[in-house]
Amino acid sequence: MNKKQLEAAAYSYGRAALASVAALYLAGITDPKVLANAFVAGLIGPIVKALQPNEKQYGIGSKK
Repeated sequence: MNKKQLEAAAYSYGRAALASVAALYLAGITDPKVLANAFVAGLIGPIVKALQPNEKQYGIGSKK
């Protein structure tokens, strides 16, 4: 994985996690433990994408 692919993956992880936290916070949930769990849950999607062998943008199947 080159630097551009690594940055793309990191931004994707961050966007997904922050979107999860923001959605709950805007819904009125302010418990830090719940928000931390949402942050971790938001990382699952991009991590699964990175593990897919047919993913060309970044991950296991991307060109090095």
